[in-house]
Amino acid sequence: MAHFLFTEWDGGGSLPPELTVIRRAVEAGHTVTVLGDPVMEAEVRATGVDDFRPWVEAPHHVTRDPQDDYVRDWEIRSPARILTNLMDTLMVGPAPLFAAETLAAVDDVRPDAVASSFPLFGALIAAEAREIPCAVLVPNVVALPAEGMPPFGTGMLPATGPLGRTRDRAVNALVARLWDRGLSDLNRTRASLGLPPLERLLEQWERPERVLALTGSAFDFPAALPPNVRYVGPQLDDPEWAEPWTPARGGDRPLVLVAMSTTFMDHVGQLQRAVTALAGLPVDGLATTGPAVGPEQIDAPPNVTVVRSAPHGDVLAHADALVTHGGHGTVMKALVAGVPIVCLPTGRDQPDNAARLKARGAGIKLSQRAAPRRIRAAVQRILDDPSYAAAASRLGDQLRAESDSGAALAELEGLAQRERPAPAV
Repeated sequence: MAHFLFTEWDGGGSLPPELTVIRRAVEAGHTVTVLGDPVMEAEVRATGVDDFRPWVEAPHHVTRDPQDDYVRDWEIRSPARILTNLMDTLMVGPAPLFAAETLAAVDDVRPDAVASSFPLFGALIAAEAREIPCAVLVPNVVALPAEGMPPFGTGMLPATGPLGRTRDRAVNALVARLWDRGLSDLNRTRASLGLPPLERLLEQWERPERVLALTGSAFDFPAALPPNVRYVGPQLDDPEWAEPWTPARGGDRPLVLVAMSTTFMDHVGQLQRAVTALAGLPVDGLATTGPAVGPEQIDAPPNVTVVRSAPHGDVLAHADALVTHGGHGTVMKALVAGVPIVCLPTGRDQPDNAARLKARGAGIKLSQRAAPRRIRAAVQRILDDPSYAAAASRLGDQLRAESDSGAALAELEGLAQRERPAPAV
C-alpha cells in the first residue's frame, strides 16, 4: 500500500472529481494525506481521509461566500487580465507559500507520490524539488497548447485546412506570451528550491511524471499532447453537501434540470433567465442554485422547483434535458446519463465544453445572455429531436467505460512504485 499526498484547491465544480480519486485511493487501502482549503474539510473527511491539513499561509477559502473568493474572476472582462489575475492570485504569485506548506507536509509524512490540483504550481515545484513522483489532476479538457487542439478557453472547433491551423498557431502563441508574463516570478520560486529555470511558464505542467485528465478522450478533441498526459475518464461523485432528492411520483412530463456554477460567477441573472424559460413548456423543472446563490433569489414559475442543491447524478438519471453554464462536471454527469444539453457558457473552460457538445451533436450552444424565449426554443428542440439524446447516449457510454476503468488510481499506484532517491543524511 502507498501513501499519497493530495494538494487541493477549492475551485468549485473542479473539487468533486478530485475527491472521487481520493475516495477510490482510500477504498483501495492506501494512506492519504490531504492539504486543502479549510472549507473543504468535511468533504475530504467524507471520503474516508483521516489526515486533513488546511492551508494556513497560502491562499485559501474559509467559506464559499462570494466575498471570500480571492480570485474573483467574474469581475474581469479582459481575457488577458483574467490570465494575469489567475497567475497573481493562485498559480504564480503565491507559489512560494504553497511550496513551503507542501514541503512541510512532504517532509513530515514522506509520501510515495504527490497528486496536485492543476493550478497549484507551488505544490508541483515542491514535489519536483524533493524528487517525489507527481501527478497533476486536471478536472476538465486539457489546457495545454498542442497541435490539433483549439486554444483553451476560446470555444473554437478544431482547425480545418491551412487557414485554421494558422489561426490556432497564432492564438496559441498569443496566449503563451500572456502566460509567460509570470515566468520570471515562477523561475525565482524554482531557483529558491534549487531547480533549473523553465523556458515557458506552461512547461511547469510538463515536469511531473503524469498529467491526469479527469475527462474522456471520447469527449475531448484529439491532439498531439505532451507525453505525460493521460486521459483517465470523468470522476463522477456528487459533492458531499448535495441534499437528498426524490423524484415526484407519477410524473409523466419531461424533467428538465437547470444547473449553473457551484462558485459565484455573477450568474444570478443567467440562472433566472433559464428558469423563466421553462414557464409555459409542458415540462417539470428542477433548478439547483448551488452554495453561492440562495433559492430565494430566483423567481420560479409554478412548474419549476428551486432548491439549493440536489445530487445531479441522481436527478439526471430521471431527466430528459439539462440547461447549464457548461461546467465540466455537470456536463460529464449529463452525458453519462444520456441527457442532452442546452449550454450557456459563462467563462473559464465552459466555452470549450460547449464546443465539444456541439461537435458531438449532444447539445445546443447559446450565449450566456440568451433571452428566455431562445432558451425555451432550444429546450423544446432538444426534447422534440431524438438525435440529441441519441448522441448524448452514445458519448455517455464511452465516458462511462472510461470512468469505470480505474485508470486514475492505476496511474497513481504506478507512480508510487517508482524508486526514489534515499533521503539526505
